[in-house]
Amino acid sequence: MDLLLSISAIDNFLALPSTLLFLGVGVYLTFKSNFVQVRTFPRLFELVFKGAAHEHKDGEKTINPMHALLTAMSTTIGMGNVVGPSIAIKMGGPGALFWLVAFSFFGAVTKFTEVMLAMTLRKKLPDGNILGGPTQYLRDISPRLGNWYGFLTVFLFAGWSAMQSNALADIFYLEGVPKALTGFLLAIIVFLVLLGGIQRIGAVASKLVPVMFVAYVVFTLAILFRDTGALINAIRLIFAHIFTPAAAAGGFLGATVFSALRIGIVRNMYITEAGIGTSSISHAMADTDNHRDQAILAMFSVIADMILSVLSGLLVIVTGMWMQAGEISNTQVYEIFRSVSPGMGRWVLLASISLFVLTTTIGNSFNASQSFASFTHHRGMGWYTLFLAVLIFLGALARVPLVWAMMDLMLVLVAVPHLIGVLLLVRKHKGLIR
Repeated sequence: MDLLLSISAIDNFLALPSTLLFLGVGVYLTFKSNFVQVRTFPRLFELVFKGAAHEHKDGEKTINPMHALLTAMSTTIGMGNVVGPSIAIKMGGPGALFWLVAFSFFGAVTKFTEVMLAMTLRKKLPDGNILGGPTQYLRDISPRLGNWYGFLTVFLFAGWSAMQSNALADIFYLEGVPKALTGFLLAIIVFLVLLGGIQRIGAVASKLVPVMFVAYVVFTLAILFRDTGALINAIRLIFAHIFTPAAAAGGFLGATVFSALRIGIVRNMYITEAGIGTSSISHAMADTDNHRDQAILAMFSVIADMILSVLSGLLVIVTGMWMQAGEISNTQVYEIFRSVSPGMGRWVLLASISLFVLTTTIGNSFNASQSFASFTHHRGMGWYTLFLAVLIFLGALARVPLVWAMMDLMLVLVAVPHLIGVLLLVRKHKGLIR
């Protein structure tokens, strides 16, 4: 408990400056790019429905643009979309869900910028491997900044994978499955997939992401529209608490306007990875020289993330789950499905959540290996993959509040220097995002 309090105290100390930076960068980039997230909508739909052309170059270990998008989405569409909104509402009230969604407007252009930088400044090695993402493009400002980011994300990604394992183990524990067994099976699967490299990851993600997305959306909508009156009231409650602190009741922790704003922004960054730069790693692997189109595709994942997050958040408000007593939990949405839709819906949720966790853990673990590779030039990758597998197993056994507190602090330590670097790069490479 002392460790949890110490981490929370540091995080609270950094709350105001980090939140202002996260929001300020998004607003600045929006104006700097002339509202690129609005201007490029026609091209976005053209790319999504017609696909992005690519021509594979022999010897380069890349993937096609749509696989790059789906691989990046596999790290953002996961338990964060299910657990993140419910935790945000529990900590910051219904208004936190509004800020979580609203920040996506600015987060989208941040993500666009990150991918443009990753594509423009990526490095192709003689053996065909690609070095791309924040570790690479931050070195254009300072090698020390790039190394600092790379060093932290070696642990950030590993921690995210452990978080996914923790959430899945908690849910299956309610079904009588030992947490150790869940962690062990997930670790083995991820280990075997990672050994197959980026092409296998892209193939797996491109097949699983659409399936799990549609299944979750369909069954969540079925629950929400069972009582349209409660759904309308939930939406009213969200807007009523945008600028008005929610009253503490039951197990609710209480909130202020700033806490709702900050929690919404931080949970958005967890879910979309906008501002952290991590999703740009997969996009940097795209086998295309059209940097702008790849960056536009990256914005699509923000939209998909917000659809899932809104549905998950509405579930806990409509059912009143956010007001129930108890500490922060990974299982609120699952408990709703189990009580409201105990038949097929319950099993579909278990299946989709399992896919969420599997693809997210695979994507995060791949990104972790890329950060590690930037230091070792792809030496010792097998040992690091084994380390990731062990951490995934141990993550299944950890306590929820401590895991989230540690990762909240780690996110700030990664995002703050990264966003400062992005601002400097945008000024250095004039016209990049226009």
